[in-house]
Amino acid sequence: MTDAFDDGIPDWVRPQRPGRQPADTSQLAEPAGSSEEDAVRPNGADVSGQTSTADAKDADPVASEGDVQASPPGLNVSGNHNAFVVAALGSVFLSTGKQPLTVIDLSEFELRAASQGWVSKDADDLPVTAADEAAKILSVPGSALAVISGLPEYGKRTAGIRALWRTARSRLARDGSMGLKEIEPDWEDPAEPDCSVLPDVANTGYLLDVENEMAGWVNPDRVAGALAVHAEKLAKIGSCLVVIADERVWPQGAAHTAALVRVKNRPSAQLVARTHLEYVYDLPGRADLVTADRTDPEAGTAARLLTAESTPADGARLAALLAAADGSPESIETAVSRFQEWSADVSAVFTATTQMPEDRALLIAAVFLSGEDALAIQEGARALLGDQGHDSVREILTGPDLSDRLTSVKAKVSGRQASFDHRPGYTRAVLLHLWHQRPDIHTPLLRWLDRLVADRARTKRLEKISDLLVELAIAENDIRVVETIKNWIGVSSDEGHLRLIASVLSRTAQADRLGPAVRAKLLDWAQDGRESVARVVAMVCQSDFAHHYPRQALVRIQHILGRAERDNAVTEAEAALRAMASTERHLPTVWRMVNSRAVKRGSTAGSRAFLAILDPQTDPYALQVTLASAAADPVVADALVTGWSTALENRAVDPECRTLIDRWAHARADGVVPREQVTEILGRVISRYLTAAPVSALLIGEPGVAYDAAVIELRADLRQISQAGPWPAADGSREP
Repeated sequence: MTDAFDDGIPDWVRPQRPGRQPADTSQLAEPAGSSEEDAVRPNGADVSGQTSTADAKDADPVASEGDVQASPPGLNVSGNHNAFVVAALGSVFLSTGKQPLTVIDLSEFELRAASQGWVSKDADDLPVTAADEAAKILSVPGSALAVISGLPEYGKRTAGIRALWRTARSRLARDGSMGLKEIEPDWEDPAEPDCSVLPDVANTGYLLDVENEMAGWVNPDRVAGALAVHAEKLAKIGSCLVVIADERVWPQGAAHTAALVRVKNRPSAQLVARTHLEYVYDLPGRADLVTADRTDPEAGTAARLLTAESTPADGARLAALLAAADGSPESIETAVSRFQEWSADVSAVFTATTQMPEDRALLIAAVFLSGEDALAIQEGARALLGDQGHDSVREILTGPDLSDRLTSVKAKVSGRQASFDHRPGYTRAVLLHLWHQRPDIHTPLLRWLDRLVADRARTKRLEKISDLLVELAIAENDIRVVETIKNWIGVSSDEGHLRLIASVLSRTAQADRLGPAVRAKLLDWAQDGRESVARVVAMVCQSDFAHHYPRQALVRIQHILGRAERDNAVTEAEAALRAMASTERHLPTVWRMVNSRAVKRGSTAGSRAFLAILDPQTDPYALQVTLASAAADPVVADALVTGWSTALENRAVDPECRTLIDRWAHARADGVVPREQVTEILGRVISRYLTAAPVSALLIGEPGVAYDAAVIELRADLRQISQAGPWPAADGSREP
């Protein structure tokens, strides 16, 4: 997808949030010789948040040899307290209890900014002490929790990372290296966070940023207490936790303030810009651009852009733009204009068109239709104004030409097309100006965009418009914009159209401030009766959203799977579920949630989910792992039998049961899964449900249906088993 707000900053230069960093961060690697920093390992712990086999007993001080289960033949299993291990394409841990929340690496950029680019003075040259105070709390023996709160845009997140980095350095000589990780706040119910699923790997410093999540908490006091209890557990294994909190929500009682650090002032934006250029981007020569020099009026070209009111984020953004420039005077000037959101140019255009609504409408149309034919832009402007286009010839021939009018609003006309490609960020500046200075335009503008997309539902147009609106929604934290994009779902049933909308919803669902509200909307839309809406939510659950918020994705998938009819939304949700189950990282979480719902009699959603993840047609990985797990642990084998039994009792999923039996037969015949194990599991099932339609179809056959060799072979084996008598259950009794 093209980014309508592409600012031209290379990925390696752009500040990144964790989990979304570029693949190659080598240009931000620690300089040679910094062995102390190298020991603070950003990638030191397993990304799944699980304890590795080798470290399991060390991570859990109460583990003992008695906790280790026996290994099946050919499988070496050890250190798996409260877990069973599966050997299928590698080892996978499927905890018998709750799965820890997802953890991700802190980005190299953020680590470098917090370590080498840290600024400890504010605009008045007063010390900024929050990071030091938090690190001091964590240095006390037995103390493993620091909570950093304060006003928005005061640099709390960077202060938290700085505190973790300092703590890791101080522990280096005593305890060895410490991994630094961030916890994704992916609770199944964001209103009531379950802190029992917080990760607890030894020698790891965790960052939990919930500043934007806390407003939805039902009981902040309870959550704060649970975080403190978890920190006590971390202290025993050499780990710690830094929480970034909203000071308006964090409870103020004495029990919750001992670990609290309030950010009272923020780092100087000008110092942030200068320090980032010099130490983060290794461009000391450009640091002079943001350093005022009274003796040299030409020095500090960009110094005037940052004031005492500027935020640390402003300083970081200016440094990124200057670092991306090629160093020429023109590129520096463009970087300055882009930082200023082209404010001078936009203000000049709006001032010059005070009494010219036609030209302002032309500017707005050109913003959303940039790159299209000039006549289409003019048509869009007239539609925005509600003009019918019945001017007299005299009026038509009066005034400047269309090309001149477009040029006057800073568009570039080339042939028949007009665009703003030569001014990166200009369209964003115009849109933000409208949103701030003309608030009455919000509703009619969004309605006009509705018509624009509906009239010509072309993917290119929708892509450009939605990109603009996504960036606007994120910048303004405006959920109305997201709802407008959602309303475009019904414009077309085209696959590309729906996937494009899903991609922009996924982006907003992961935004810092707007994300919690969008994720709540996705929960509502997953229960929408319209097939297309539910289908788009299922598509969102196949994107990065599911990678970072697997639990919330699974909750939304379950709602879609419960639809009365097996429509395209259901099949899309099944595809999303299978995609998650096919990864080693998410399979344990998927198995636990699916297994807990599959045992509920009459639950169509639970049975559909159970049958979907065990379907080997697209990817046999989940089935292979589950069957290998069943061989190692009878509890899993019983769960498989129960899931099958519950599904066979539900006539609503008869077709899915028939299909899956057929695919198991082929996987068995092809050697994809163990023959004897498939036979055993199905044998236990059919002994209970000989009269169920899918079972009778397998054992007896149906008129007019031609069965292939794989199904016939399975049928023969199962007939022998069904005649041999009941199967032993896990407790030694006989299956009924």
